[in-house]
Amino acid sequence: MFVDSLLRLSDAQAVTSDAASTNTIDLGNVTPKRGIGTGEPMEVVLTVDVAADHTTGDETYEFQFIQSANADLSSPDILELRVIAAADLSAGSVHHLPIPKGAITKRYVGVFYNTGGTTPTVTVTADLVPQSFAEARATYAGGFTVS
Repeated sequence: MFVDSLLRLSDAQAVTSDAASTNTIDLGNVTPKRGIGTGEPMEVVLTVDVAADHTTGDETYEFQFIQSANADLSSPDILELRVIAAADLSAGSVHHLPIPKGAITKRYVGVFYNTGGTTPTVTVTADLVPQSFAEARATYAGGFTVS
């Protein structure tokens, strides 16, 4: 999967309570808004860096693709959401959040992590990518030296 650092919404973001992604994407103050996904469908790819805690069994994890008129993503509109069971949020797991075509009408987009329960904790990296890039995802070995 190809990723663009300017389209990274979260970079190993530790989520322990409700929080917006550390990064937002500014679509510019133009009318009409830039049409993300009007050509090729887009999605947010969520990669779990550190597995979700589900020790007490009441932890919940909801991932939302949001838009806002504000750079800090306050007063957002939820364009897409996905609830993922804590047991499915294992380290290295990948989850997809498709972006509805033509739904974006505001300047800023990002992800909101909606958590619940006693001790919700998960570390996530989130990237905005074309769906075809996400489908071609490949993982390569790390920690080696080329000499």
